[in-house]
Amino acid sequence: MSFLVCIAALAFLMFVAYRGFSVILFAPIAALAAVLLTDPSLVLPVYSGLFMEKMVFFVQNYFPVFLLGALFGKVIEMSGFARSIVSAVIRMVGRERAVLSIVLVGALLTYGGVSLFVVVFAVYPFAAEMFRQGNLPKRLIPGTIALGAFTLTMDSLPGTPQIQNVIPTSFFKTDIYAAPILGTIGGLFILVAGVSYLQWRIRQAEAVGEGYGTGHTQEPEIISDEPTVNAAVAIMPLFVVGIMNLVFTKLVFPTFYPNPTAEVVLPGLAKPITLTVKALIGIWSVEVALVLGILTVVVFSFRNIAGKFAEGSKNAIAGSLLASMNTATEYGFGAVIAALPGFIVIKEALQAIPNPLVNEAITVTTLAGITGSASGGMGIALAAMANQFIAAANAAHIPLEVLHRVAAMASGGMDTLPHNGAVITLLAVTGLTHRQSYKDIFAITCIKTSAVFVVILVYYLTGLV
Repeated sequence: MSFLVCIAALAFLMFVAYRGFSVILFAPIAALAAVLLTDPSLVLPVYSGLFMEKMVFFVQNYFPVFLLGALFGKVIEMSGFARSIVSAVIRMVGRERAVLSIVLVGALLTYGGVSLFVVVFAVYPFAAEMFRQGNLPKRLIPGTIALGAFTLTMDSLPGTPQIQNVIPTSFFKTDIYAAPILGTIGGLFILVAGVSYLQWRIRQAEAVGEGYGTGHTQEPEIISDEPTVNAAVAIMPLFVVGIMNLVFTKLVFPTFYPNPTAEVVLPGLAKPITLTVKALIGIWSVEVALVLGILTVVVFSFRNIAGKFAEGSKNAIAGSLLASMNTATEYGFGAVIAALPGFIVIKEALQAIPNPLVNEAITVTTLAGITGSASGGMGIALAAMANQFIAAANAAHIPLEVLHRVAAMASGGMDTLPHNGAVITLLAVTGLTHRQSYKDIFAITCIKTSAVFVVILVYYLTGLV
């Protein structure tokens, strides 16, 4: 019975998310309903002492990353830098390689720190025009954008500042460059397999004479090829974020904070605050790098963004609040479910998987799929089982950097099921439906899920990290 209570709570949250309801409202309802069926007297204590505590913990640690990432993406968009980067990539790769061009643009923007939600809006007008000119089926655009924005540069390639690559740092005391060789191999596998799949789908469409199609909605205006700023200048903020992230992670903060802990001593405090610095360096480095990236955009494009900054920053803040609170409530939900008797049954079943890396991968990607959130599913899994993963890895002499990379990549595995917020946003922006385009998004989902197990296999065969 306790097992069914947990499954019912997870199924209910997945259902309401699929139906378009806010998880901020329904995550606590689902969690507390499970508690009610377990022990009615604990409903309010669990809400205040566990759900809210874990939700606030997530916001405390990760909200600045959501906020600064959204603001960075917005100034990149307002300055015209995103448009210049897209135009430059298209010129280099060629309009006849529409799929590869759009994938590379999405990958470049997300690896540079632009939120994948922002990338959807920024890239779609160019994707629509390229597919229209090449008479390629519009229904393949969502899968193409998903491959570029939701996969290799979200969680595979080392150094990506996306939240899915930041969260494991606080659990495994690693940094976002963990397991660079394995991450790169996984990213290349996703890129090659994904592009090959989409090209095969295009050949299928061409064989039956299917073109771009007519009667589409959400068609963007025809855009000019003329970039607004020099591409070399436009890409500079992305390099600033990447390079400064590395500098602060590897040099500045380890030098400035040589001890594993630090104390905050101020006259107004009743007692010093002790922080575990090693667990926070990865998060701090991303935050500082994003601030420097924003300042770089402001310096080089102040005139373009000055008049739009007030309204644009409000939109970015609103978006970051919604995204972070969605994930935080799922984190709180996961903490409650993990405390229930039924979760012990699930945990013991997963423990039956003897290999620690396969265990971690299946656990994280399963919960990411159920919640429809990469960061939410990973947060649930690591909050409940990180210590178990670490103990198993230490016993098997597996570096924690490998645990980090497997967790990050697994979170971006089955997360893009139909109820995923990014999938719903992508289809809404492109004016397409699940029936028209989800098949290809799901194929990309399967490719990126299989990449996790490719990485695990490579590690065991070669020992590369």
